[in-house]
Amino acid sequence: MAKILGPDFIGLQVRNLEASRTFYVELLGLEPTPQSPPHAIVFRTQPIPFAIREPVVNLDEVSHLGWGVVLWLQCDHADELCASLEGHGVPIVQRPFDGPFGRTFSFVDPDGYTITVHGA
Repeated sequence: MAKILGPDFIGLQVRNLEASRTFYVELLGLEPTPQSPPHAIVFRTQPIPFAIREPVVNLDEVSHLGWGVVLWLQCDHADELCASLEGHGVPIVQRPFDGPFGRTFSFVDPDGYTITVHGA
């Protein structure tokens, strides 16, 4: 029987590719790969590649993007990143706390996705 081996790529559809690129590069410190498919930006992340892409559906027709999906990103200094994001006006929906995966907090990206960050 064929079986799923596990997740191997994560992508978010975004309303404005360049604005989201700026957010993920300048505020989160992600590095784009030298080459990406058309209409997308793939970042150098480990162990799973992460990307943003132009939408294939009308994102304005849904009330909340990513409802029910939990996206966790690992960070070297969660408290420092949280303070930096907050200083740039990024909504913090869960303040840093000590969780099972280290220091953890959640924020909302420019498209309204809630993203959880945890320490290394």
